[in-house]
Amino acid sequence: MNFPTLTTARLTLRGFVPEDFDGFAAFYADDRSRFVGGVKTRDEAWRQFGLEFGHWHLRGYGNFAVTETATGKLAGYAGPWNPEGWPEPELGWSLFAGFEGKGYATEAARAVRDWAYADCGWTTAISLVDPSNAGSAKVCTRLGAWHESDMDHPMFGALQIWRHPSAVDLAKGVA
Repeated sequence: MNFPTLTTARLTLRGFVPEDFDGFAAFYADDRSRFVGGVKTRDEAWRQFGLEFGHWHLRGYGNFAVTETATGKLAGYAGPWNPEGWPEPELGWSLFAGFEGKGYATEAARAVRDWAYADCGWTTAISLVDPSNAGSAKVCTRLGAWHESDMDHPMFGALQIWRHPSAVDLAKGVA
């Protein structure tokens, strides 16, 4: 599959490649993964890695591998996400250890949102945030999103639904 490549001032967002698996597995072996399904064994991480590719094939979009352009290091992932049973299309992000606190999540999420609106035809998007994930709530706020409501997800439990400004509002400069 030909994945698009997105670039920002400091990041390159591209499709995952097999060489990304070790970094991906390390993320899922760490407690940092608690907001996106939790710690997984290496073979469970492999299945999750395969899910990333499958989502692209089924939906035509999905998570991008987020890399630092200057170093080429895998910093995390971000992308539009809408698996079966999701309340509606979501923008998500996760940063790997050592890459937090640099504004990368906001930078990557903004690029992904712009791409989802321009190239995937989305008119709006949400982000699902664990109530204890203050970092992701801050990213949502930086992106102009607001806490719209709450939901109880069968797998992830209590989540906040953050609504992003619509494509129309962004085009008007409202957000």
